[in-house]
Amino acid sequence: MSTIRLTAAQAMVKYIENQLNEDGDRFIEGIWAIFGHGNVAGLGEALQEAKDRLPTYRGHNEQTMAHTAIAYAKQLRRRRAMAVTSSIGPGATNLLTAAALAHVNRLPVLLVPGDVFASRGPDPVLQQIESFEDGTVSANDGFRPYSRYFDRITRPEQLLTALPRAFRAMTDPADCGPATLSFCQDVQAEAYDWPVSFFEPKTWTIRRPVIDHIELDAAVTAIQQAKNPVIIAGGGVHYSGACEALRAFANIHNIPVVETQAGKSALAWDDPMAYGAVGVTGAGCANALCEAADVVIGVGTRFQDFTTGSWALFKNPDCKLLALNIQPYDTIKHGALSLVGDALFGLVALSEGLGEYGGPELATSLKDDWYRGVDQVTGAPLSSDSLPTDMQVIGAVQRASNDNTTVMSAAGTMPGELHKLWKASGPGAYHMEYGYSCMGYEVAGAMGIKLADASRDVICMVGDGSYMMANSELATAVSMGVDFTIVLTDNRGFGCINRLQMGTGGAEFNNMLDHTRHQVPSAIDFVKHADSMGGKAQKVGTIAELEAALAERDQPGVKVIVIDTDPYPSTQEGGYWWDVAVPEVSQREEVNAARASYEAAIMERNEQ
Repeated sequence: MSTIRLTAAQAMVKYIENQLNEDGDRFIEGIWAIFGHGNVAGLGEALQEAKDRLPTYRGHNEQTMAHTAIAYAKQLRRRRAMAVTSSIGPGATNLLTAAALAHVNRLPVLLVPGDVFASRGPDPVLQQIESFEDGTVSANDGFRPYSRYFDRITRPEQLLTALPRAFRAMTDPADCGPATLSFCQDVQAEAYDWPVSFFEPKTWTIRRPVIDHIELDAAVTAIQQAKNPVIIAGGGVHYSGACEALRAFANIHNIPVVETQAGKSALAWDDPMAYGAVGVTGAGCANALCEAADVVIGVGTRFQDFTTGSWALFKNPDCKLLALNIQPYDTIKHGALSLVGDALFGLVALSEGLGEYGGPELATSLKDDWYRGVDQVTGAPLSSDSLPTDMQVIGAVQRASNDNTTVMSAAGTMPGELHKLWKASGPGAYHMEYGYSCMGYEVAGAMGIKLADASRDVICMVGDGSYMMANSELATAVSMGVDFTIVLTDNRGFGCINRLQMGTGGAEFNNMLDHTRHQVPSAIDFVKHADSMGGKAQKVGTIAELEAALAERDQPGVKVIVIDTDPYPSTQEGGYWWDVAVPEVSQREEVNAARASYEAAIMERNEQ
């Protein structure tokens, strides 16, 4: 057997270089790294050797570096991914939030945190977490529940099995998610005689399992008997590349499509069968269809509570759920008829089985009325006497967008309003991280989207709260020459959660900056802050000024447009009940009233 002598770190890098996707591209495009003790000597040296073959990027925070990598994979529909390495201790644990985000959203990222010495010779080392009960534990054990595959590399030769397993997890559409290889720092530097065959190029194909014929027959029968079917499109439609198949299926069989946050833009907003966002942040027309539906066909969705209105949305007593998903875990929720298989192949098979079946004539007025309301709330204000609303900001961005625009966000007010109001032109035009709704994803995520597709016009919608959580990768984007636009809405606090607090009867407390124990009134100058990191920032006072600034965004660099907004209004139309527990005992009459309404809503849901 022919061998080559390399350190374990060199072997990992060489292996990564030779893992390809179906298009012949390297699956791991590059690796984000912040070096420290635990990865600088081993992996750092190996990556420096390979710098002309495998790009290494440096960010300013381990969590946001990983957010960039995750957004990159999401925008490319999981066809390519990135890796992230950190030092031990805080560098590693900074990755935990991003690992959880990738796990929830089922997105591939290879995490390689440094770990303590496998030999234990110098224990305890700097930043080491010591367990008094278990000598094998380190800080990196925190990755176990957040990883689709986890391994601790304590011998070089363990990579011979660990690396293929990690790539299988990242490329398997059913199990896709983060893979974590906790890499002991002394092992990174150890040499081993590796089989040359281990480094031969390997292509990882995307599995497309077909639906079992028994499950398919049951699903076809259920749909054929339906009087009011509706399709819920989830993120799996995008990852399967099934957007066109969904459009054809819906139009052939006259079945309306509503979309989750991850599924939004599967159909263009003006497609005859597209009825908008569903659930808690849904459109009125979409939720009306779901309330009346006797068959709900979930395609690539995990039926999150925001999608189902905490399972209160489907009011028809005869309603049946069908769940087409490549992950069996998602196909049996709430007694659904299981359709385990690829979304693209599954839709084609369902269509063939349905033959000439067509759903009922749809009332287009339902959709027309909704979008008339959308145009009203997103329209430019008649005067500038009051602060703009978030809806009016969305309207300005919508009018400035084009078919090549990707609007993105993650947390706060914007996800709910964008889900309801944004008119997506088609696949790739809407990028929302709402499985974990992680504050701080936005700026880093926008950079990841632009790295994934430099041709896209990327507009990041972020509130001041999320911006303050994590903004350092703005400086990284500037230094890398990655261009995108940030629209920063400053409502002086956590406006979304403040409204939720008030909606459950609570007093305004500790959410808005004016409602905290701070002694000095907040006066953050976001323009100066963004400018200091190299952004091209400006503050606008009106919607007209915002539109004018957006019209100039084709200039190179990271553009940051700051606008003050009113924290209180939200779109009253559409939406649905969300199960947020209200205290049973309170001195506030408002809370007691909210509790009574909550109990009534719970009773109504349970009686369905």
